[in-house]
Amino acid sequence: MVRIIDRRSDSRNKSAVNRQRFMRRFKGQIRKAVADAIDGRSIKDLDNGESVTIPSKDLNEPHFQHGDGGIWEQVYSGNDQFSTGDEISRPLNGGSGSGKGASEDGESEDEFGFQLSREEFLDIFFDDLALPNLIKTQLAKIPEYKSHRAGFAADGVPTNLNLVRSMRSALGRRLALSGPHNARLRELRKEIEELEAQTPRDEEAIRALKDEAALLRIKIEAIPFLDTFDLRYNNRIRTPVPSTQAVMFCLMDVSGSMDEEKKATAKRFFMLLYLFLTRTYEHIEVVFIRHHTIAKEVDEENFFHSRESGGTVVSSALDMMRDIVQERYASGLWNIYGAQASDGDNWENDSPRCKELLSSAILPFMQFFAYIEITPGEPQNLWREYEKLVGSHSNFAMQRIEKYADIYPVFRELFKKTLV
Repeated sequence: MVRIIDRRSDSRNKSAVNRQRFMRRFKGQIRKAVADAIDGRSIKDLDNGESVTIPSKDLNEPHFQHGDGGIWEQVYSGNDQFSTGDEISRPLNGGSGSGKGASEDGESEDEFGFQLSREEFLDIFFDDLALPNLIKTQLAKIPEYKSHRAGFAADGVPTNLNLVRSMRSALGRRLALSGPHNARLRELRKEIEELEAQTPRDEEAIRALKDEAALLRIKIEAIPFLDTFDLRYNNRIRTPVPSTQAVMFCLMDVSGSMDEEKKATAKRFFMLLYLFLTRTYEHIEVVFIRHHTIAKEVDEENFFHSRESGGTVVSSALDMMRDIVQERYASGLWNIYGAQASDGDNWENDSPRCKELLSSAILPFMQFFAYIEITPGEPQNLWREYEKLVGSHSNFAMQRIEKYADIYPVFRELFKKTLV
């Protein structure tokens, strides 16, 4: 018998299995508590967990108990202060329990608090988010594998042992090995009956046949009930299945009009987006483009930490994005997404060109494109140009971020799951 003991380290020596079961059973209450915690949380706290509380009334489970009727005989511990029939005064300040104390309406609510790890917090936060319009355009070049049942095997691990198939195999083996012996036993019984019916009886011949029958029974009993040869295990194989390929373009404005606060906001939005993509989708490529007057494709490190700056020509980033799409992702195998963050302060003559580039050269190939304008005041010229595309392109969305607290709500609004 195989025994598997979970010895993974866990806070306060709690059982990891019990914790996972608790998370599954009260997922709705925990998600609501996480949503409440997000309202007062900073985006820079992504690497931390969260302490959440849920009302203890939500943890109550139905249970059986004895009714109030009937005759009860109970024995209580004695005391040296009261006798039978004495009346006990009510305490002046109520009970001394650990709840919230008495209330005027007789109702109260205790809360159950516990600590969510970083992984648990992010899993719940991203649970109801998804890339919009994600479809399988064609079969992916990089296959995914799915495990499924494929008959039975003669070897395997004990947890995959198939009892029914093993017992059936054992029965067939016993019948095959004992078949000739049983047939011979039937013949011997018939011969013994015939000899015993004769007069005079041949005792020596009868004794020889009975000895042979006894030897056959010993051979039959020696056949093992279950042998290692009989064991059969559930066989599972991995087969390639089609997977969806997706690419996300991240375009960030790092021009001089983007002060440090705006750049920090844009970086935090893209950090959240990047964390969401890499945690949720196993096979997804991310293309990082920074731009001022000149656009440049960079890696993750430079995208988030480079301090390069300059003027503002937004179309340079869109031109580079269009070229990359045509060079790498124009085969029809890819679901293409884009997210652009800027303060909207663009060269006046360049904003109409940006709108035209999006409308004719980029959006027709996109599953979804989101524009984020980071400005505390009135919308800028780029926003006004992009606004003309909202009605005619269902795969285009715009949102404004004025302060750090807007990052979470805007992100969830853009990538919330939609019912099909």
